[in-house]
Amino acid sequence: MKKLLIANRGEIAVRIIRSARDMGIGTVAVVSEPDASSLAARTADEYVVVGPAPAPASYLNQGAIIAAAMDTGCDAVHPGYGFLSENTSFARKVADAGLIWVGPNADAIEMMGNKSLARASAEKAGVPVLRGSDGPLDPEADALAIAAGIGYPLVVKASAGGGGRGIRFVSNPDELLETIEMARGEAASVFGDATVYLERFVEHARHVEVQILGDGTNFIHLGDRDCSMQRRSQKVLEEAPAPDLPESVRETIRQSSVELARQCGYQGAGTVEFLYDPQNHEAAFIEMNTRIQVEHPITEQITGVDLVREQLLIAGTGSMSLKQEDITFTGHAIECRINAEDPGNNFFPSPGRLDVIEWPTGDGIRVDTGVDAGSVVSPFYDSMLAKLIVHAADRDSAIAATVEALDHVRIEGVKTTVPVHKMLLARPEFAAVTHHSKFIETAPDLLEAK
Repeated sequence: MKKLLIANRGEIAVRIIRSARDMGIGTVAVVSEPDASSLAARTADEYVVVGPAPAPASYLNQGAIIAAAMDTGCDAVHPGYGFLSENTSFARKVADAGLIWVGPNADAIEMMGNKSLARASAEKAGVPVLRGSDGPLDPEADALAIAAGIGYPLVVKASAGGGGRGIRFVSNPDELLETIEMARGEAASVFGDATVYLERFVEHARHVEVQILGDGTNFIHLGDRDCSMQRRSQKVLEEAPAPDLPESVRETIRQSSVELARQCGYQGAGTVEFLYDPQNHEAAFIEMNTRIQVEHPITEQITGVDLVREQLLIAGTGSMSLKQEDITFTGHAIECRINAEDPGNNFFPSPGRLDVIEWPTGDGIRVDTGVDAGSVVSPFYDSMLAKLIVHAADRDSAIAATVEALDHVRIEGVKTTVPVHKMLLARPEFAAVTHHSKFIETAPDLLEAK
């Protein structure tokens, strides 16, 4: 691999450029017209404007992105996360153009992108799963009888869903059939696939996940993370390793995730996500994400492994530099996703110019960002400004250090979620690890941060 095109924007584009540069790989950033002066454009060796602001005309414009790679002499494409990172059509087009795709092949993306097929693959690999329908729900099947066997409450899930989308809750049989029809219609409209399946609902569940790497022959895990602090199914802050997890559960999810990767012949970085039921001390498979995760830095901080570097090695050479025995874990890390949103106005996006931006510094503090002073936060894209990552000797120290680091964040020009992070970290439920993925919605005072 000599020259890499980054088919993304913002902090992940800057993050990929950093690792590529350390490896002596040239970089090309694709940007929309308003992003032509962005930090990613200024950090890359070259940049190419691929279209106007709306994502479908730029960051989702597959033809323009591949043409940019070819025109600039790139031999590889890294999709980052979001946008086209799990798009099987794009992955195939990149390969068909003779370019290296930095990620698993399109077949693996397709298999794991279909949640019901991914669930079946997980079962085959010995990954624990929740009670649910046996594959996609047949429109002609007796859904009431299937649901009765699963038990209520349950959820109707879109097979093509992901990222918290395409999920509908059902509390009793009277709601089931209407909810299934609504879910099918929504899935067809949003994902282009009306297939749904049923799965048991776990109340007050925690969201835990395992980072894996594979090169098609060797497969390893790099520990686990907890992403339970969420708002409307979107992660707010994450930590690694997952706290207060029985060692038997931790070992099960780590080893079964590796086995799932082995069964898929997986190549690249991936994340296997689980719901953990703290009442019954059981974990069950949710989905597998076939890309780098937003929260990958906390795994990097506790392992010392550059995951993007490993992605590039696997894609470029066909093998990774690590074995399972090379992976050790040190301390505890927390990541806060700092968004340009107004917590006092129901988290409404807060676009605008960043007049002042200052980040904390010091031992154990890392900031991954795609903006600097003078950057303009666009209403067209995700509102995340940066990720503040703090690494310390243990969880209590990491919490205290993160709060202190947040006190030294200074951003003027837009509203941010920094006050919310401070409130979350100060909650006794977080300290005691009694929070869950619906905690923020069930603690309305958290949403009163100004």
